[in-house]
Amino acid sequence: MGLLVLACVSLFVTSSVAVDRGNFKTCDQSAFCKRQRALKAGQSPYRALLETLELSDSRVTLQLINDNNKVRLLLELYRLQGNMTRVKINELKPLKPRFEVPDVLVSDPPTEPLSLVSQDDNGVVLSLGAARQQRLIVSARPFRLDIVEGPEVLMSLNSRGLLAFEHLRVRKDTQANPEGTETKENVDGAEEPVEVKEAAEEGAKDEDVDGMWEETFKSHTDSKPNGPTSISLDFSLPGVEHVYGIPEHADNLKLKTTDGGEPYRLYNLDVFQYELYNPMALYGAVPVMLAHNAVRTMGLFWLNAAETWVDISSNTAGKTVFGKMLDYVQGASETPQTDVRWISESGIIDVFIMLGPTPSDVFAQYASLTGTQSFPPIAALAYHQCRWNYNDQEDVQAVDKGFDEHDIPYDFIWLDIEHTDGKRYFTWDPHKFPTPKDMLQSIQDKRRKMVAIVDPHIKVDSGYKIHNEIRNQNFYIKNKDGGDYEGWCWPGSAGYPDFTKVEMRDWWASMFAYDQYEGSMDNLYTWNDMNEPSVFNGPEVTMHKDAKHGDWEHRDVHNLYGFYVQMATADGLIRRSGGVERPFVLTRAFFAGSQRYGAVWTGDNAAEWDHLKISIPMCLSLGLVGISLCGADVGGFFKTPSTELLVRWYQTGAYQPFFRAHAHLDTPRREPWLFGPENTALIREAVRQRYTLLPYWYQQFYLAHTTGQPVMRPLWVEYPKDTATFNMDDQFLIGKDLLVHPVTEEGARGVTAYLPGHGEVWYDAHTFQKHNGAQSLYIPVTMSSIPVFQRGGSIIPRKLRVRRSSSCMESDPYTLYVALSPQRTAEGELYIDDGHTFNFNTKKEFVHRSLTFANNVLSSRNLCPECRFSSPAWIEKVVILGSSNPRKVNLKMDGKETALEFEFDASVSVLTVRKPGMSAGADWMLQLL
Repeated sequence: MGLLVLACVSLFVTSSVAVDRGNFKTCDQSAFCKRQRALKAGQSPYRALLETLELSDSRVTLQLINDNNKVRLLLELYRLQGNMTRVKINELKPLKPRFEVPDVLVSDPPTEPLSLVSQDDNGVVLSLGAARQQRLIVSARPFRLDIVEGPEVLMSLNSRGLLAFEHLRVRKDTQANPEGTETKENVDGAEEPVEVKEAAEEGAKDEDVDGMWEETFKSHTDSKPNGPTSISLDFSLPGVEHVYGIPEHADNLKLKTTDGGEPYRLYNLDVFQYELYNPMALYGAVPVMLAHNAVRTMGLFWLNAAETWVDISSNTAGKTVFGKMLDYVQGASETPQTDVRWISESGIIDVFIMLGPTPSDVFAQYASLTGTQSFPPIAALAYHQCRWNYNDQEDVQAVDKGFDEHDIPYDFIWLDIEHTDGKRYFTWDPHKFPTPKDMLQSIQDKRRKMVAIVDPHIKVDSGYKIHNEIRNQNFYIKNKDGGDYEGWCWPGSAGYPDFTKVEMRDWWASMFAYDQYEGSMDNLYTWNDMNEPSVFNGPEVTMHKDAKHGDWEHRDVHNLYGFYVQMATADGLIRRSGGVERPFVLTRAFFAGSQRYGAVWTGDNAAEWDHLKISIPMCLSLGLVGISLCGADVGGFFKTPSTELLVRWYQTGAYQPFFRAHAHLDTPRREPWLFGPENTALIREAVRQRYTLLPYWYQQFYLAHTTGQPVMRPLWVEYPKDTATFNMDDQFLIGKDLLVHPVTEEGARGVTAYLPGHGEVWYDAHTFQKHNGAQSLYIPVTMSSIPVFQRGGSIIPRKLRVRRSSSCMESDPYTLYVALSPQRTAEGELYIDDGHTFNFNTKKEFVHRSLTFANNVLSSRNLCPECRFSSPAWIEKVVILGSSNPRKVNLKMDGKETALEFEFDASVSVLTVRKPGMSAGADWMLQLL
């Protein structure tokens, strides 16, 4: 058996150097997608039964009927606080309950009253709030929903007639024996066998469609005991040409139309060295789409965890700029419109319509539903060093020492699966890692940390405590016949814990306690990989859809699995500290709401230039749907990067939220000092730039945690009327004040960066040269160049004393970079706390200052007077960009006025005030005279 396991895993590793597209379904190979996509736009068979309308303070209910099969649905409409509308559609009386996604919403969304404006035989008009003149129009025949604001249609549902709801039914060959058949009262009040009216009337023709009751893909058969259960709904967006989101896909930021091609697929899968620029499913799925034009931003959140496909079409797709100009000249009156169709295999229709109207509003609306990005320890925003695998404790010690010898800071060193005892998670290899606490202590002595992998597939081994406890408590997912589901993964034969069970999650969390996870310490954090879940011998390298999670099939919950694994792991790290310490957990699989539990990375990429480029739109897409702590494996996981590519990747990764180098087992070692002194120096400088900016990164994550705004964001988020930014995904903003255009082309001698903002200015963050906004700027580059610009009108804190880890810098002083606007003003913030506990939230222990420059005065004001936190950090330097040369500079603090030393560089108009000496948490004024 051992040789068989080795052979299986070896085949898996060696064959993973290129994706085998034949392992993964197309829409035509997914029976429900093929059936749904065969329906063409036209007259909808659904009709609203207006006589069933019921209106309460919080919702409207209305029955719909399919005139083809007479099956009734229940429509529920909710007006939610914060300019959102919720639309739910379910069977009126299903044979059995249909799955509704739990645990993703942070609470039951608060509602606002809906009021009836008018009603006649054709439909109903409901008010969504007088302040915005918004109305929800329900048309009866055919059924259609329109959301309007004043005279403008914002969005239409079922306007193309693609609502399709496959109701639960009894299989045709079981109808002959009605014994034990469920009966229920029909809509007219009489009781009748369910199958007589609903299933039998479906018609024999539909029953014979391939894949309704059984489906085979390659050698795997899906038994489909509930038959066809898929759902679909279309949305039309007048005036919209740009839609974004629905990660994870290795594609451009702006979503493409899918006419004549494959829909975008949302189905968490373990895809090795994935292909770029296509809509194939990857490791995570967030069913959220943003629609944007120059006057409004809106969002759609399709709350469904089953396999989902998304079709996008546009009436302007394929038109060139010239073609659009010609339409305008010729007086063509067609309004741009994007149509989106969502198709899911099971569950119900539950969609949240976020009406903005600004990008910031949409982010806040979505955050109110699913929560904000967890606030990471500051060390998690520093540099991480990883590979599959560091060989043993001596190897870890040597790598740690190498960073010190080459003066490169790092905060986390990572251990992959080989650190365990035979791929048994929560254990250590007794020969390679015999004394893990000694290893962790030696790292902690340097104020550094470690991450160890804990995957959710559990080795089937009667001598393994974790396996025995899960089996004894009946916590494993079951196969369709009721036995424990087993599949192949890194340990060989493995069981898969049912993380949908709260009892299982609670038990899993308890395993991270220091007395349970032997060898662990408080500087050991966790990485959840393979949690799609990955099943090497399963259909599409994942779990069979007819596996059982209690009453539900795996098909219903699939995209939630990784979400639950990360949830339970983060809970475990919090619990082990008694609720004091913030966790850090990296996950590969994710869903809506995963932002509450930690970080995400873009999976098994490759050491290729295009993979470096795609890391930008992939992380931008994740940020738009709430997941800000995103990064890509620096250097590429598969293959071996050239030194030029490796350096450029470090320079790019240093300006992305999660900054980790990682590499495959079979690649040559690539610690930063192995490529010659010149390249070591270039990598060192990139990493050091990251560390100097940690105060700004940390502040941005505090804002993301408290407001839901993304950290790494597309330019259109801050410049929503600038159409030039709508397609851009080779440059980005960090917060609103730093613009980054990484060098991602091989052999590049220059890049062209777009600096947005009419009447604004931008300053080169390295040379301080000033440039006007609303222009494309050509920037000559060398191998040391990282084009970064600070927005005029901003104040950014940095720490210039870079040490071996972020923890070593916590008491170090700040330098404030004040970039003046054309109006000679600037503003920013300074946020400080202990960097690792929840005391910022539970005890209000933090410093939060407003920094403003106006009328030649720079001042610091307390944004949280009730907060109590003492920091020894102070302001050691103030650098004012775009300044004039003052006669003198005075500091006013504690009722005293002191003259300060300064120098002025007239060549770039930069004023530097040295050693002003004020406490970072104090009130003060610095005056230029």
